[in-house]
Amino acid sequence: MKKHILLIDPLSKLSISKDSTLMFALSLKEKGFDVSLIFEEDFFVVNNETPNLRVYDFEGTFEEDGCYLESFELTTSRIWLADKQSCLHMRLDPPFDGRYLRFLWMQRYFKTLGVEVLNDPDGILLFNEKLYAYEHESSLETYVGSSLNGFLSFVTNIKSKGHTELILKPLDLYQGIGVQKISLDEDFESIFQKKIVEFQGPVVVQPFAKEISKGEVRSLYFKGKELGSILKVPKSGEYLANIAQGASFDKHDLNDYQRKSCEEICTELSKYGVELVAFDILGDSISEVNITCPGLLVEVSKAYGKNLSFDIIDLL
Repeated sequence: MKKHILLIDPLSKLSISKDSTLMFALSLKEKGFDVSLIFEEDFFVVNNETPNLRVYDFEGTFEEDGCYLESFELTTSRIWLADKQSCLHMRLDPPFDGRYLRFLWMQRYFKTLGVEVLNDPDGILLFNEKLYAYEHESSLETYVGSSLNGFLSFVTNIKSKGHTELILKPLDLYQGIGVQKISLDEDFESIFQKKIVEFQGPVVVQPFAKEISKGEVRSLYFKGKELGSILKVPKSGEYLANIAQGASFDKHDLNDYQRKSCEEICTELSKYGVELVAFDILGDSISEVNITCPGLLVEVSKAYGKNLSFDIIDLL
């Protein structure tokens, strides 16, 4: 039986009751697996030898629904010797910045020791979560760049199609951070230039999809199998379908087109060791392919009335 080590952010940064990683860790423990946590300050590599890394045991409980966590705390620590009987789960939250990149490079070293890493750092390095979604025919019309001329040309094109509002967002953040909706009656040129400075480079620009008022789908997949899907509906008057910012959610059935698109992408990503994927879908358009630290496992589980971590464990 493999040992499972989860590389995670400090507990103080996490929302304990609804954190996907802690839910998965506790579920592994309930199934009798050897599972422990490791934090950034304890993670390192040493060449020509097996690094002795300090990992942490834990204990916790679920609420009556079996999904949300009631409690979680660290207990003792021990030393992990990385080997072929180990699986390292990359569960650090974005942003995908220099820090994140360095940890991916370090994880590549553990692959040389025979450690299985999920999701594979090579796959995470290769595919940007937003740009990869935009490659597919189901994606929304999108501009990505810092060229003012390119931006103005894109705006002219979408105005000719009747669009009156834009969404501007960063290429490498998450949970709706930095997302802004603007009207084409505003000084959109100046706003775009300010965003370039704020994001220190390329900006993602899309026509505002009014379908968002009806909700955005989050669909979780592991090893090409759909674990579950929910529809996130923004609060009245809001445009971000973010549960942390008050969006409601409920169980959702993908249509045939949505499911086919997700399965095709999972098949391609699986070739690069990317097995856990969370899709954001607006209408029939895939807006994001989350592979760095896919979340909302707790919420999707709640909607389905069962702990979907156990489905992941079965597929492992």
